[in-house]
Amino acid sequence: MVRVDDLTRAVEFYIRVFGLRPRWRDETSVGMGMVESDAEVVLHTMDLPADCGVHYLVDDVPDAVATCQRAGCTVRVAPFEVAMGRCAVVVDPFGNTVCLLDMSRGQRAA
Repeated sequence: MVRVDDLTRAVEFYIRVFGLRPRWRDETSVGMGMVESDAEVVLHTMDLPADCGVHYLVDDVPDAVATCQRAGCTVRVAPFEVAMGRCAVVVDPFGNTVCLLDMSRGQRAA
């Protein structure tokens, strides 16, 4: 997930510079598909920490948060709903911010 101020300008930039293609869009985010891959970059305007550079897709965000806490992580942003499921932000014991995502609501449609 990449925080941007203007979705329209960001989409145009990521198409022109990186060759990504929009897969889905809602009022706060756009899924940009990578060429020859199922991977995507999600451009968003949500109020998430800007330093959240690592994102992990997990089966269940609340369970993953509990596992992270037992391993010494602190919760920076408690689990919350997003279009595809849930999200949370934790900080590992080394000070790195990590975003956890699940697809409990299913994959986004185009």
